[in-house]
Amino acid sequence: MKKYSIIIASLILLFFTLSSCKKAFLDEKPFSSYTPLTLTDSLGFEASLIGLYNHTSTIFSWSDQQGWPSVWQVGTDVANATNNQQGVEIPYYNYATLTPTDGGSARTWNRNYIMVNLTNIIIDGIENPSVTSISAKGKSLVNAEAKFFRAYAYNNLATCYGGVPLILRALSGPKTDFVRAPLADVNNQIVNDLIYASTNLPDIESVKTNAKGKMYGRANKFMAMQLLAEVYLRMGKPDLAEQQAQAIISSGKFSLIKARYGVKTGQAGDYYSDMFQYGNQRRSQGNTEAIWVLEQENPTSVVGGITDNPQQRRVWGAAYYNIAGMSIADSLGGRSIGRLRLSNWVLYGLYKGNDIRNSKYNIRRRYYYNNPAAQYASIYGKQVPFTGPDTLINICPSTTKWGAFDPNDSFGYAMIKDFILMRLGETYLLLAEAQVAQGKTGDAATTINVLRTRAGADQVTAAQMTKDFILDERVRELIGEENRRMTLMRTGTLVERALRLNANDAVKPITGLTTKNLLLPIPLTEIQLNKDAVLTQNPGY
Repeated sequence: MKKYSIIIASLILLFFTLSSCKKAFLDEKPFSSYTPLTLTDSLGFEASLIGLYNHTSTIFSWSDQQGWPSVWQVGTDVANATNNQQGVEIPYYNYATLTPTDGGSARTWNRNYIMVNLTNIIIDGIENPSVTSISAKGKSLVNAEAKFFRAYAYNNLATCYGGVPLILRALSGPKTDFVRAPLADVNNQIVNDLIYASTNLPDIESVKTNAKGKMYGRANKFMAMQLLAEVYLRMGKPDLAEQQAQAIISSGKFSLIKARYGVKTGQAGDYYSDMFQYGNQRRSQGNTEAIWVLEQENPTSVVGGITDNPQQRRVWGAAYYNIAGMSIADSLGGRSIGRLRLSNWVLYGLYKGNDIRNSKYNIRRRYYYNNPAAQYASIYGKQVPFTGPDTLINICPSTTKWGAFDPNDSFGYAMIKDFILMRLGETYLLLAEAQVAQGKTGDAATTINVLRTRAGADQVTAAQMTKDFILDERVRELIGEENRRMTLMRTGTLVERALRLNANDAVKPITGLTTKNLLLPIPLTEIQLNKDAVLTQNPGY
């Protein structure tokens, strides 16, 4: 049989070799990998839009570089690397090694420009007059969803790099003459896209439905408004930012979580920690604070439920099970490996009083021997002492927001929780930031006190309202959620705050941080491949 298979394969090869000499064989036009997908009907557009959510998840997932989540936290004011570092995060606290060949910067550039091209394909298609099978309203909905994601990508790029190449049409062939657009032009495009999106996207209760109900994970106008508020702040237009944030709050569509709910109400916890329990994160699961939740599914039950294997739990959590007498437990968030630790400022200087955000259910500071085996009977139930290097990796205090135990993955390789990318708690913080920037310190105190009342924290006064206080409050509210590096780059405070609050870590101190690091280096490969124009590097790199 093998002999006949070889003969048949040889004849097929000969046929194609001879046929290649005939002109008819070459009549069909070959398409390159640059040829944009042709979109002509609602099903094609819908599939392409869903693909944008899939691609967004790859911005947060990179299992080949497990330290990827650390890139956006270590070397700032909130976190330090441990001895269990992976590699990609090293230049983000040892800043002298952050160069144009950096893998983290290359990944950031790549993921966001792929998003730009994916959205441009959709926008070009839906704006094509030859597409007549979709109503005008249907076209505007498609366009708005795509433009939201284009703005999202360009805001990431503008925050990280400043002015960048502005590409508004899908690439149809190799291009080697990119130039950086002025930051003002990039910002204006982001604003235009978001204004269009906020005008044409549905209200959160008017999103599409499927067999399981309303698809709250799909884009809604409040997502565009929240992003627009952040963009206006970065642009130095706090009055416009205030309008957007206030409109979200005043809409009545969202409310802060103030009572226990969901899957673990019968267990120890509090209402703030409930918001981050697996099974509680989505609006459909009771999270009234959720504006944008990037929904993920367990791949053991939904094929392709996650992209790659997110590493947030492994990075943020402690490796407590390495201590004799400790076992992996759902109540302890499953298996993590402690690639970063919260800074001493966060652990010992940030929270005051009975702030619920600092409760034992939200920042785990103590561990208790939980292995019932006979050899551990004498210590079972007792507190694990903080001694030696264990305090930096194995039982380092950590946020519980990413903890979850998947019985199908006891090794804990993947993290299957949703990504809460926008919620009402941050809306209040954006509003207060906008108010402080305008000198409205009394209004800002009122805004911040809404969050602090929910948290059971002491009330603040107008005299306390500064940009630094708002940035402190962002940590109290959003630790483990926000991209801290991008927040500090956006506000121009990375250098001052990191050096003032977190420069003296005994294990992995911050070194080499200067003002040039308020932007990332343009990847060298992008500059080298751009042979027909000059793609200028950011200063200092």
